[in-house]
Amino acid sequence: MCSISLEQTREFPILIQHPLPSTEGVHAAARSIAAILPPTPLLPVEIAGVRCWVKAESLQPIGAFKIRGGWWRLSNLTEEERARGVVAVSSGNHAQGVAWAAKKLGIKAVIVMPRDAPRVKLAATRALGAEIVLYNRPGEDRDEVAAREVEQRGAVLVHAFGDPWVIEGQGSAGIEITQQLGRQPSRILACCGGGGLAAGLALACPDAAILPVEPQGWDMVGQAVAAGEVVHVGPNPPSTVCDALRPDATKEINLSVLRNRAGPCLSVTDEEVRAAQRFAFANLQLVLEPGGAAALAAALAGKAQLDEHSVIMLTGGNTDPGDFARVIGGKTVAFDN
Repeated sequence: MCSISLEQTREFPILIQHPLPSTEGVHAAARSIAAILPPTPLLPVEIAGVRCWVKAESLQPIGAFKIRGGWWRLSNLTEEERARGVVAVSSGNHAQGVAWAAKKLGIKAVIVMPRDAPRVKLAATRALGAEIVLYNRPGEDRDEVAAREVEQRGAVLVHAFGDPWVIEGQGSAGIEITQQLGRQPSRILACCGGGGLAAGLALACPDAAILPVEPQGWDMVGQAVAAGEVVHVGPNPPSTVCDALRPDATKEINLSVLRNRAGPCLSVTDEEVRAAQRFAFANLQLVLEPGGAAALAAALAGKAQLDEHSVIMLTGGNTDPGDFARVIGGKTVAFDN
């Protein structure tokens, strides 16, 4: 067991200690998830003359890989914790993952979401039976809002990426990839917000290079890996169409896994992301949200070396239909909400 930082303790007083995520935990998560969900497809794709692979997590029941971490975290709650319910913070995909698992397990779920979250994600989270607490972005600190809800309700926080069970659950995708390839991938390009998926994949596939891909100006994992410590976004961060990839900073638990494992860390522009959305639709018949297309964007832009054992994560497909239609039509869309 390891104690979390004093800063984290002040933010989330319910969480005092937790275990570190482990490779054994990732394998256990993979077994649990395999019992309730079929594996998502690993599809061949040709990029710049190289035949590699994409992992279509956009085809999960909630349209995103976050179902993995949500299920594994809630599955590991004690009976007493289940009775207290859970609180999560999310712009939409983690919200749906937690809400889906909570509904299946009969647990009360409260989700703290930004008012400017994509409408399709707000609607889908409500449809799964979760209670939504809205906050203003920018203007309010989402962690403070979540801490208040945790304290008032006596609930358990389910952090979107800084939680050991969530990290292990996300890593289950790497176990599936290894089984589907018949070997560990040479590298995995992973869409990256706070680093939960990247950390989980690093544990699942120790022989693979892990390449986190973030929006330009929001490369907080990349900066943290380079600096060797958690780095917070500046006071005036740039806009990005990747709503799902905008945490203010990673957490030490993620960085502890990614140190000496992640890299090169990559960043992509909005235009590269939109091009990737169009590519996936035209060549793979897949609908991707902007954040779910970031890793593909880096591959298409030639920012990573690819070979026949490279895997690109397509992490989500929850996008507004009208906005997506405009993207496919080649028209500029400022934000996906």
